[in-house]
Amino acid sequence: MEKFSAFRDPGTGIQPFLPPVPPSENDLWSTLLAPVRVTFAVSRSLVVMLIAVLHFILANVLCTLLTPVPPLHRLVEEASTRTLSRLALFVLGFLWIPEEKVARKRGNLSDNSWSPKAGDIIVSNWSSWIDILWLSYRFNPIFILPIAEGPEPSVSPAPDGETVSYRPGRKMGTGSAAISAPARTISPRLPICGFRRMSLLSMIRATGRTPQSPSSSSFTSLEDIRQSAGRPVVVFPECTTSNGRGLLRFARVFEGYNVPVKECNVFIMCTRYNPPTIFQPSLTHSIPSSALNPLYHLFTIAGALSPQSMAVRMLPLSESPSSQLFVVSEVVPDLVVDTLSEVCAILIARIGKMKRIGLGWEDKVSFLDLFSGRRK
Repeated sequence: MEKFSAFRDPGTGIQPFLPPVPPSENDLWSTLLAPVRVTFAVSRSLVVMLIAVLHFILANVLCTLLTPVPPLHRLVEEASTRTLSRLALFVLGFLWIPEEKVARKRGNLSDNSWSPKAGDIIVSNWSSWIDILWLSYRFNPIFILPIAEGPEPSVSPAPDGETVSYRPGRKMGTGSAAISAPARTISPRLPICGFRRMSLLSMIRATGRTPQSPSSSSFTSLEDIRQSAGRPVVVFPECTTSNGRGLLRFARVFEGYNVPVKECNVFIMCTRYNPPTIFQPSLTHSIPSSALNPLYHLFTIAGALSPQSMAVRMLPLSESPSSQLFVVSEVVPDLVVDTLSEVCAILIARIGKMKRIGLGWEDKVSFLDLFSGRRK
């Protein structure tokens, strides 16, 4: 869409916010199978919603009653969350989800363990609520969302004061080669005030949205949450979802942490999804629904007629920034404000074979304003 061309990354030309679209659906088989897809979508969506209701009852009623018995409470809470998350993935078509350990240095898989414990941090990219379900199934972690002051309504200059724009085509020529997108400055990186713990269903509903403001909810520091956590803590430094085509600019979510990290183990991973086809809609969820998010996206992907697939790539713990043998200068040659965030961004881009993008969640705020029609 031409009016969103200003939200292309100037360095890569990637538009990270618009949902990927499949090839033209003017296909005879697609038309003939439409009733079947609708039937699949309705039936699968109803089953997934029933699973969500069951999880809500177990988490808010049964587990609450078991609070006086901590061991039983933890057992029931973990077993129900993992089982129901995997069941939801199975209903949606994820029959098998492969996991791959990817080392930075060839052949360096001596420490292949990937078992986050209480208080450890899992760092990942974020492009769908499917990520949330998979993480719940595998690790039953604590999810957190950042709290930050939103960007100003007017576009602020980039930190270096330079205007950055993306101009498709050749620099000289006629016709489409001479057309350029309107210049737009990349929004400056804004500080993160703190974090808020989220339940599984609340985290799924928040998929696609941008950070809340400090006035809208209470918050605390990441370290306070980590120290009191009885489970691993998942951090999404992008602070919002993209369409999976690139890695958004990381917010400074780890300020105050030194590298190598001594307080806990840091596990780094990346999730990837295949491009959509006429029979397989996009599994990424970059734009939230205005109501009952992400119900519409659930209905869309529930109508797929082939098994779903996602790729999960993990960095061995021996090569993570919490390894005491980790050498920062091998990954980040220059000094930065938040070393751990920069290290995680580089490592996720490498193991996921993703391009890093200069746009961040601050730019997505402006994009969503334009997408929803609030900006003309």
